[in-house]
Amino acid sequence: MLTSHVAKLPRKESRDGFEVIRVPVGRADRDRCTPAEMASFVGMASGRVLYDAVFWKPDVVHVHFAVPTGPLAWLAHRLTGVPYVLTAHLGDVPGGVPEQTDHLFRVVKPFTIPIWRGAAHVTAVSEFTRRLAEQAYAMPVETVFNGVDLDTCKPNLALAGPTRRLIFAGRFSSQKNVLFLIDLVARVRDLPWTLDMFGDGPLKNAVAARVREHGLGDRVRLHGWVPPERVEEGMGASDVLLLPSLSEGLSVVGIRALAFGLGILASDVGGNLDLVRAERNGFLCPLNDPDAFASRLRWMLVDDQRLLRIKSASRELAAEFDLQRIVTRYEEIFASVANTRRAAAA
Repeated sequence: MLTSHVAKLPRKESRDGFEVIRVPVGRADRDRCTPAEMASFVGMASGRVLYDAVFWKPDVVHVHFAVPTGPLAWLAHRLTGVPYVLTAHLGDVPGGVPEQTDHLFRVVKPFTIPIWRGAAHVTAVSEFTRRLAEQAYAMPVETVFNGVDLDTCKPNLALAGPTRRLIFAGRFSSQKNVLFLIDLVARVRDLPWTLDMFGDGPLKNAVAARVREHGLGDRVRLHGWVPPERVEEGMGASDVLLLPSLSEGLSVVGIRALAFGLGILASDVGGNLDLVRAERNGFLCPLNDPDAFASRLRWMLVDDQRLLRIKSASRELAAEFDLQRIVTRYEEIFASVANTRRAAAA
């Protein structure tokens, strides 16, 4: 596994028989990567990719993101013949995050076409990403969801006391719509709830200020950046995940919320559409529609039996994202690609 180095993580380590190599790119933050850091990764990792393709001789390369990492797999394939499987996540597809990437794709899209066409198989992590990719590149793309280990997520489908527990986990950024989220919960302040927010980012101070502005300091807890296991502890004790993002590929937080049996209130964008069945395990609301969000959140919180049914439905839906199911599908794809290459060489 080849990835970028960040913070104090080791440059090289072995885990359960897997070798992880982290390329030094000057990356400063674990939760985001700048365009300059992405470009640095492509430059610094190219030698290692080619070395492994020639001397380690993998059967298949699995590359995540058509850009910036796709060119590495394409180059290795062109020079050594090693096939690659490409997985698209959203921001690497034209139209996926238009406010951030559309101006870039107007320049780089022609250069990405060979990367998509050269892949032996292409997958996308959500139905929305698949549709965008097929429209942009006129080629078949298979949806293979991000997965979750259901065995490690122990849902608590009961309600603990009269106060409902809401949760948000993610980057405090405009894309995650965190200021809208604070305004949303302020609209249902007459109901008994608390909100735990896990994460950090450029809007953290603005979020804290908005909490004070609404007088919600005793009900909204800002935990900052914490290890994943701490977020999972929070999920295990919560009832509803709030996910009002402006764009989403397929939220890993959302999938884990399903596994922990949380109702989900989300914006009707991107991969959120794969997470929610309306009135069954939550609601999808029009983007930035405060009335819709507030009314749906109220509907979820005012009836205990209704909320229990919502939580149970989420855990049932989580089976579609079972990690073993996802792993099995990728194993089938890798085996098919490798066997096709062997047959062609015979």
